Amino acid sequence: MNKSKIVITVVGHVLFWLLNYWLISFGTDLNWNGFTTISGSLGYAYTYGLIFNAILFYTQVFLLFPKIYAHNRKVIFYVFSIFLIFAISFIETYFDYILYGIYKINDEPLFGSFTTNFTFHILYSIAGFYYILKFEYIKSEKIKQKLLEERYKTELKYLKAQLNPHFLFNGINSVYHLIGKNNALAKDTLLQFSGLLRYQLYESGTHNFLEKELDYMSQYIKIEETRRGSDIQLQYDIEFENPTKKIAPLLLIPFIENAFKHCSSHTDDYMNIISIKIIEIGGKLTLNITNSFDNLISENPVGGIGLNNVKRRLSLLYPDKYNLEIRREKTNFIVELIINL
Repeated sequence: MNKSKIVITVVGHVLFWLLNYWLISFGTDLNWNGFTTISGSLGYAYTYGLIFNAILFYTQVFLLFPKIYAHNRKVIFYVFSIFLIFAISFIETYFDYILYGIYKINDEPLFGSFTTNFTFHILYSIAGFYYILKFEYIKSEKIKQKLLEERYKTELKYLKAQLNPHFLFNGINSVYHLIGKNNALAKDTLLQFSGLLRYQLYESGTHNFLEKELDYMSQYIKIEETRRGSDIQLQYDIEFENPTKKIAPLLLIPFIENAFKHCSSHTDDYMNIISIKIIEIGGKLTLNITNSFDNLISENPVGGIGLNNVKRRLSLLYPDKYNLEIRREKTNFIVELIINL
């Protein structure tokens, strides 16, 4: 907790106790165990009464909960709590007894005073327990969130590490086959390739603008299109209406990469089909990919480390905000992903 939050918390607690004291001692005409505002005795009685309540409250906050309850020593915690409540109730009742003598209050039984004190001490002790319990819960959630963010970063680095070797190989191979055949296209492809590599290494943060991420997708598809050439029938459409919406980087690339990697290699080029549609409307991003496949392949074309990784990241980054369906239909594999950004 930073200094400003500590100051605000301390000031809040001080104001609570002062307002509590003023309201009971001066703000109402209350008869408290025989002590009244009119006689002036209530102000004295509530002074030490509030001090005892504060002792119970902060003993829970700073001692009993963190030192005993948090270490799973619950029996000892309850024994100490009950003992402390009884002890302070007896002490406050003794103070009441002295004040009765000073103000000549003879019609108030000590047992009634003890019962009232004991009841309020239980309430303040419970309040202290639940206060620190809530505080620790919030702190625990913040720690979990920080760990989760670190996990996102780790998985993103892992995904980058997985994509880069394959991406480098494909890119270099594409440029190599173009050199001597179409030098102008080879230069353009190499320029695109270097831009994508720069994006992967330096520009893909925790969340990126949708426009930048989808531009990366478009450039990647163009390079793959250049590499495969006329061997495939490629159709792709990328549209969005909210360029400043943000999305976790490199979530979509494994699906696109798999489509090219596992696309069929039929002799008749028109049978090798890849269709990619990425559309964002109203903050809802839809990805539809269809690719033909060879019936003779033995590997699982919809599995692999990359897809398992991206599935984990989806479940972490967009819990209850996405729907992913991957299915096989006759000669095609189909991927449908919807994310509420």
